[in-house]
Amino acid sequence: MVAAKKTKKTHESINNRLTLVMKSGKYTLGYKTVLKSLRSSKGKLIIIANNCPPLRKSEIEYYAMLCKVGVHHYNGNNVDLGTACGKYFRVCCLSITDPGDSDIIKNMPGDH
Repeated sequence: MVAAKKTKKTHESINNRLTLVMKSGKYTLGYKTVLKSLRSSKGKLIIIANNCPPLRKSEIEYYAMLCKVGVHHYNGNNVDLGTACGKYFRVCCLSITDPGDSDIIKNMPGDH
């Protein structure tokens, strides 16, 4: 019970930081733009939903490893990640290029 409460608390803090990034920072949503941001080495943190296809997930992780960029595996599915971003559609993965006022990159560097 204590562990469940702790994971819920961290889940809420990640959502709060994500909404702050959406308001004040720069980001790209979607698989193709995440790969583009990694290739151009603009991405600072990659967030992947837990129901992302395995091949797509491993390719993003491989690109991130080459670029030395942190990857965070989001606890919810792509519908939850889209809702956390304030969008009305599903988001499989997103790349944060500029965190803005949020401290999301300092607190989650490469959270596996």
